[in-house]
Amino acid sequence: MNDTYPVSLAGHGFAPHAELIAVLQPIAYGVVLLVVLYTLRHLFFTLNRLFGHQRHPYLDITEASWPPVTVVIPAHNEQQVIAHILARIISVDYPKDRLRILAIDDRSTDETPVLLDAFASLHPGQVQVLHRPAGALPGKAAALVDATQYLMGDIALVFDADYLPGPGLVKQLVAPFFDPEVGGVMGRVVPYNSGTNLLTHLLELERSGGYQVDQQARANLRLIPQFGGTVGGVRVSALRAIGGWNPRALAEDTDITYRLAIAGWKIAYQNRSECYEEVVETWPARYRQLRRWSRGHNQVLFRHLLPLLRSSKMTRRQRIDGAFLLGIYAMAPVLLTGWVVLYILWLCGDNAGGLLLMLAVVSYGTFGNAAAFYEIASALRLDGERDKVKGVPLILIGFFVSTYAATAGFLAAIGDILRPTHIHWHKTPRYRDRTAAAPDPDPAAPTGP
Repeated sequence: MNDTYPVSLAGHGFAPHAELIAVLQPIAYGVVLLVVLYTLRHLFFTLNRLFGHQRHPYLDITEASWPPVTVVIPAHNEQQVIAHILARIISVDYPKDRLRILAIDDRSTDETPVLLDAFASLHPGQVQVLHRPAGALPGKAAALVDATQYLMGDIALVFDADYLPGPGLVKQLVAPFFDPEVGGVMGRVVPYNSGTNLLTHLLELERSGGYQVDQQARANLRLIPQFGGTVGGVRVSALRAIGGWNPRALAEDTDITYRLAIAGWKIAYQNRSECYEEVVETWPARYRQLRRWSRGHNQVLFRHLLPLLRSSKMTRRQRIDGAFLLGIYAMAPVLLTGWVVLYILWLCGDNAGGLLLMLAVVSYGTFGNAAAFYEIASALRLDGERDKVKGVPLILIGFFVSTYAATAGFLAAIGDILRPTHIHWHKTPRYRDRTAAAPDPDPAAPTGP
């Protein structure tokens, strides 16, 4: 009698192993290859950011005949933060007669409408409030659609209600639009509440890698920096030429980035144009946020991948890297599939242990803003924050949460194709004390090149 513990399912009636292995091996090798390609992509971006030529083509534009601009602030139940951003925007360094603030009360049920109307009454002619009725289509994209007809001039900047812009930010974001080929602009996002707990610290690390390294490297290489939906803007004529905002898009920022790029417009990234955000402070809120981002991003993947690859107005490397960027959140289910397939192969007696170990190691640096351990470490070096590098290994905690949330979002995006339905918008919670003064983050520019 054989009383040894079986180390595999070979010889135990599990399956015709040759046939199963023949089916699963190509999947396993394909997953590992894809993960390695993503990892090499992020490593290449890191090396470019550390040692390559850094492009800041619009940095020197400080004096000009500044064009009319509308700052759009969508707000749904934002009573805790709305007064702070309004006070910051109204005091920016920009000609008052060429700056309009369009605040959108998006079906709010708290004191947001009262606060907006009171602020508008103090600044007649410069601040306009758009009240969306309770029955209107929910979501930020739908609010932006309604706001389009009220825009002044050909430049619209968008800020989420929890952001804290500095006095020079509007000029910095408007400057790239002097280039007639620029259709969208993105600034750098920096968390101001990173010292609250472990999660906010990890999000600070992710943001630093995502913006200081990933976005700047893509700008250096003339690829496609991504408009992030806030701390950025669009050229209104370009927006209208491509059909405007998609009112049902969960990731309206990714959607507009790709539609502009496919149509031949450039997206500019301003790494030294910092704006401070309030990142989520609880893990359930982080999960819901990631799931929504993944769902919306994958909707854009399904909708725009083929038009991207067929675009005649983009270079080959822009199309290739654009496809990689579109696939970032789809990598979560790919990783999970790879782990399962390699484990089954190992159970079937196939020598897949080496591949399994390789996948486990390189998958840590594959997708999302948490994509690369080395991107984050490099960003901390560039920002002069070397003492924070000790927290980089803890990104592994966020990696597992991101993998689960992104996979759930991917499956939800597939469900949206199979059964189109009303999408419930999960509002990001706010943590700021609205009775206190607005936080005053350090306005120093990044120390890196």
